Amino acid sequence: MAPWHADWAWSLPLIVMIVVIHLVGLILVNERVVRALSGTVGRGHYTASFIVVMGAAALAVTVLHAFEGAVWAGAYQLLGALPDNRSAMLYSLSAITSYGQAAISLEPDWQMMGALEALNGLMLFGLTTAFLFKMVQQVWPAGAGLMAGAVGRPDAIVSRGGFRP
Repeated sequence: MAPWHADWAWSLPLIVMIVVIHLVGLILVNERVVRALSGTVGRGHYTASFIVVMGAAALAVTVLHAFEGAVWAGAYQLLGALPDNRSAMLYSLSAITSYGQAAISLEPDWQMMGALEALNGLMLFGLTTAFLFKMVQQVWPAGAGLMAGAVGRPDAIVSRGGFRP
């Protein structure tokens, strides 16, 4: 079995690149959510709009995670660590989510890379969880303020920490 130098040499730049992609994606999703919900301020049915928009945000970050898994899968294919695209994607999604139930394993020389992908996945899901939590905090008080009598008072929404363009 070869040393793990190549695993680290491939994985560390992938981790950095994926985290940067993830942050850019989260920023874009946040901007869309704030824009979409700021258009519903004062129109009523804020709760329904909030649920739909947050559902769309969850779908967007799921697609983002899938794209990031595909980048890892592409690396596995490039390195010959897995036999085909299908098994590379299945392995990658299993590793990045720490699910670990795929009956597929990397070639022995690349097994450390799978563990490093799982480490990357933990970071990504931590960032996503923090992002979604903060986004809910940012936009929900605005709608709650509207329901509490702040209708027609955009200053009340901004002063409570919501809808910052």
